[in-house]
Amino acid sequence: MLRQNDLTPAPGAKHARKRVGRGLGSGHGRFSGRGQKGQKSRSGPGIHPYFEGGQLPLHRRLPGKRGFTNIFKTQYSVVNVGRLNAFDAGSVVGAEELISAGLVSSTMKPIKILGTGDLDRALTVKADGFSGTAREKILAAGGTVEVGSGTKAN
Repeated sequence: MLRQNDLTPAPGAKHARKRVGRGLGSGHGRFSGRGQKGQKSRSGPGIHPYFEGGQLPLHRRLPGKRGFTNIFKTQYSVVNVGRLNAFDAGSVVGAEELISAGLVSSTMKPIKILGTGDLDRALTVKADGFSGTAREKILAAGGTVEVGSGTKAN
């Protein structure tokens, strides 16, 4: 049975401490393994890790970090109003119809309709978001707007 007092470190795992400055016969006398002169041979703290020998350091060469990136920002799949003319008048346009028409690649992102282009037919458009201009153009063409199309992103 193995007992705690029988445990020993693996051979070669423990090393004797190097005793420097104890005479020439020790092999670590005189300069104690530090070479001769210079900043690194002196006592006291050495050079800091980001010191670059007097060259302008990296943290001063780079411009300050400006602004930030919002990691919680909602990324939309966008469709312009003018592209909705691909559908027949009076049809209901939702996520599945947009995918089958090739206007949106996936329902993993919420879909937003933007106002670029003109709409010349009445459609019922279902999407997760509408710009103000897009909403006006769809309603002006005689269509209706429904927010929340039931995509996976909702």
